[in-house]
Amino acid sequence: MAATLAAPPAPDPSPPLDQVERVLQEVLAGLEPDGAGVQRAGPGRPRILPALALWAGLLVCVLCGATSQVAVWRLLTQQGLWWYPRFPVTDRAVYARLAGAGTARLEALFAQVSTLLAARLAPYADATLAPFASEVVAFDATTLDGVARTLPALRGAPPGDARLLPGKLAGIFDLRRQQWRHVEHHPDPHQNDKVAARGLLDRLAAGALILADLGYFGFAWFDDLTDRHCWWVSRLRKWTSYTVVHVFYQVGATFDGLVWLGAHRADRAKHAVRLVRFRVGTITFTYLTNVTDPRQLPLREIARLYARRWDIELAFKLLKRELKLHLLWSAQDAVVLQQVWAALTIAQILQALRLEVAGRAGVDPFDVSLPLLVAYLPQFARDGRDPIDAFIEHGWTARFIRPSRRTRVRAPTIPPQALAPAPAALALVRTPRYAHRRCSDDRP
Repeated sequence: MAATLAAPPAPDPSPPLDQVERVLQEVLAGLEPDGAGVQRAGPGRPRILPALALWAGLLVCVLCGATSQVAVWRLLTQQGLWWYPRFPVTDRAVYARLAGAGTARLEALFAQVSTLLAARLAPYADATLAPFASEVVAFDATTLDGVARTLPALRGAPPGDARLLPGKLAGIFDLRRQQWRHVEHHPDPHQNDKVAARGLLDRLAAGALILADLGYFGFAWFDDLTDRHCWWVSRLRKWTSYTVVHVFYQVGATFDGLVWLGAHRADRAKHAVRLVRFRVGTITFTYLTNVTDPRQLPLREIARLYARRWDIELAFKLLKRELKLHLLWSAQDAVVLQQVWAALTIAQILQALRLEVAGRAGVDPFDVSLPLLVAYLPQFARDGRDPIDAFIEHGWTARFIRPSRRTRVRAPTIPPQALAPAPAALALVRTPRYAHRRCSDDRP
């Protein structure tokens, strides 16, 4: 049975709350709570701990780097949280509430935080990334780290056993806004990433540009993206055969042209694609894309775009290292996923704050240290200063803002007048044939 809590009193403005906690308070206040003191359906005394306090405590503990469920209990019973009183509940009561609560509210909170941040980040989004695309996203997946063998069913499992792995996360990351566009959990840690990717496609509108690593490489996958009116950029997998059908530009090691993927009858793609190649020092870079007009997406921009695929790897790194998702609090699936959704919600806010700091400071977002942002924003807040203003003010002197060490690919620039246009009658579609080999078949 649900009831509405009375509106909480305004928080004490001195010292101000952490910027992350401010956003959490605003969104949590909009959720329908189940209040303390309200009789539950079934036997048992009324609940002492409101749901809002439980979820807020979970989120704050993730933000503060807690490594176990007991931190939630200590925060709610010993330290106190925001305007809430200290709750006289046992640690087992908190564990039981978490284990039986599911993830629906945390998933709703993640969605609400994402919506709230979308408008705030609009002025800082990188509109230079493939401006012809409706959005620019990266696909990837990560396997969650193993859980401790605390449950009876897991005590006999040897190290590395698949039963200790609580699945994997598959996600879409918005590269312009540096935000998770969509994330979903899959219980099978060994599932092929391309199986989940086909479901992720339904989350995107036509005209989106997708970046993914070689784990997603496949002729059927590329053709399906093109048929769905999505753009894509990929590296070329080694030993992939192709036939050149038109050359836009070729000088030395630099090449830009149209090719058919699959030089053999048993394995051939439906749509012709564009292949670009260039050399930097002793390293040759080769990319594929279905943007077949080199004026729409020049070779240099293809290299810059694909380098940004690494953004999603860094987003997973934030979850696992800075927010300690590599240390799972429980072996129970429900609590593992609660920790996942709490970490994702905090990550959305932290990524947004970094983008805002970069926009206001006039620097590249990757010049702003995300680990230092996580560490120092709460300290500035406790000192009574606006954390974002303080971070910008001390950015260069304290090296919160410093030149990023990310590798920048130095691709050549091809003058538009040097491009040889393709013949108007050139056929770019043919009957496909997928060999259903592991190297090229990506159908579930």
